[in-house]
Amino acid sequence: MRLQGKRAFVTAAGQGIGRAIAEAFAREGAHVVAADLNGALLEGLEVAERLALDATDAAALKRAVTEARPTVLVNCTGIVHSGTVLEATDDEFDFAMNLNVRPHFHAIQAALPHMIATGGGSIIGIASVVSSMLGVPNRFIYGLSKAAVIGLTKSVARDYVTKGIRCNCIAPGTVDSPSLHDRLRATGDYDAAMTAFVARQPMGRLGRAHEIADLAIYLASDESAYMTGQSLAIDGGMTL
Repeated sequence: MRLQGKRAFVTAAGQGIGRAIAEAFAREGAHVVAADLNGALLEGLEVAERLALDATDAAALKRAVTEARPTVLVNCTGIVHSGTVLEATDDEFDFAMNLNVRPHFHAIQAALPHMIATGGGSIIGIASVVSSMLGVPNRFIYGLSKAAVIGLTKSVARDYVTKGIRCNCIAPGTVDSPSLHDRLRATGDYDAAMTAFVARQPMGRLGRAHEIADLAIYLASDESAYMTGQSLAIDGGMTL
């Protein structure tokens, strides 16, 4: 029970990486508040509390986080936009920043006062290797937004390192998830797209959500007490 006694708030916990993290934290003894825009996706999730929540609603998100009093905050909201800078639109840019970055910002604002008052806490963001770590074709808006998550992580870590706050982010490569399969189907040739995605992983396979969750457990636990401000790639070798 590596997280016994900890209170965790996890956004986008209905499926994929967020759900795997919420499940793993609960198994490790944490009191988990799992939130997702689609409350139906939270059904069957064995955690302490399930909450239908639009993370882009700043007031609602801040209220929920404040009420949850987390000592561990996991920000998982995100969407993948395709295209180059010449193809990007202001609407797509705004949507990505409002989902991929702003909820991290607002949730952290709400979580920090309680964490500081109680002696510390761990903040974990889900970034991506497609960011300041690695350029990938046709991912301009996505890479930009995930690079912002890395910058946010380092800034928060530096400002609150003396307050017992640790802020790190996980940068996955391509992970098998419902949203990935949706994107593959949207290409019109699912099999060819899957082959291409697998081919860009030097290990020759996609990541698994539980593998990301295992790293999140470490970052949430006292085992990582000496680590802050780090962006940890877990990517099957993409950044080699």
